[in-house]
Order: sequence, then structure tokens, then C-alpha cells
Amino acid sequence: MIKYNRVVLKLSGESLLGKLQHGIDPEVLNDYAVQIKEIVSIGIEVGIVIGGGNIFRGITGTSKGFDRCKGDQMGMLATVVNSLALASALETLQIKARVLTAIAMQPIGEFYTKDLAIKALEKGEVAIFAAGTGNPFFTTDTAASLRAIEIGADVMLKGTRVDGVYTADPEKYPSAEKFNKITYDEIYSRGLRVMDLTATTLCKENNLPIIVFNMDVKGNLLKVVHGEPVGTYVYND
Repeated sequence: MIKYNRVVLKLSGESLLGKLQHGIDPEVLNDYAVQIKEIVSIGIEVGIVIGGGNIFRGITGTSKGFDRCKGDQMGMLATVVNSLALASALETLQIKARVLTAIAMQPIGEFYTKDLAIKALEKGEVAIFAAGTGNPFFTTDTAASLRAIEIGADVMLKGTRVDGVYTADPEKYPSAEKFNKITYDEIYSRGLRVMDLTATTLCKENNLPIIVFNMDVKGNLLKVVHGEPVGTYVYND
């Protein structure tokens, strides 16, 4: 039984590095495309936001002397590169994908509007939302939250390298304990970082649940949309 009919999948740019130091690992890209195809093929409407950290991060550029606005704009362009790569990988698997950008840049991508995105989803196309929100100082997590709310997604799926939300960073603290479910209020009270605070607050205030799960485990994405207990479910109490 399918639990979620329309989802927004948030992927980090760093996840595309795979075994590389910079750029896009074709093997990881293909693995993600195959998993996305699995859920599109059973009728799930899929929107995707992918970061650009494998190419350039605006906040990192600032520490090296870049103007913050220019740095963030460079980061937005990095997300477009990743979005085009993912769209190409999906189309290779016979899945139609449409890149919708928050900044006008035809013919590279179509300018995002809510109506255009929903029409694409209803036609069975994967809508890939690129260039963040189009504004500096906002992360791609915030962009994913915003797009999910705008298109009326049932849930936001945050694909990461870990299998959920923990009491502390499990990569640094092996004794950290995982939550199967956790409320937004508890996220705040414990000072946990699921996403940045702007993105988390957007989801909380609009009653949009988040599922944090390990995207690098093949089959997890399919399990999530079927409602299997994968990762951590974040919700309003």
C-alpha cells in the first residue's frame, strides 16, 4: 500500500561525490536515479531539490573572501548543474524529468511556478527544483521545505548518509541513540539539527512531516513511500 502520493525528496550535493573529492560520481547518480524510478513507476508524484555542495557552497566561499550574495548565487548555479545531471540520469532510464529553476535561465531550465510544477507532476514527470529559492541567505533545505508546501506534498523526504535523527551526530558519537519518531517541539528543545531552523520552522508551521533516512541504502526510498519504518519520522504533536 502506498502511503504518500506526492513527495519532495531533498538530496545533498555532497552525496553525489561518492568516492570522488569533487564533482559528480556517475555510480551514485545512477543509483539515485534507479531508486527514484522505482517510486515514479508505482505512481508516486516526485519533486526533488538537490544541493550544490559537491561543486560550490556559498557559505564556504564567504570564509574565503567571497561576497555572501555572490557566493550564494554561485551555489545556486551549482544546484542547477546537479539538477541537470539528475534529469539526464532519469531520462536515460526512460523517466521524464523537468528542471524548474528559481531564476530565469531558459533554455537550461524552465522558470519555476507552482502551477507548472503541479502540471508536470500530474503528467508523471519528475519535477526537479533548482537554484534554491532564488535568494541569497536561504539554504536548499529551506527551498525544499518551501517547494513541498507550495505543491501540497504529503511529506518531505530528506535523504542523508545516516539512517535518521540521533541524540548526537552518530558519525562522531557512536553511542548516540536513534529516534524512530520525534516531534518538532522536541527537535527544538533538544537543540537537534535536522535541517536549518528556517526550513524546520516552515515545515512545523505548515504541518508538513519530514522523514530522515539513509538514501545510500538501496531500496530505502521505496520502503519509505510504502510507510515502512525506515529512518526517523518528524511531526507535529
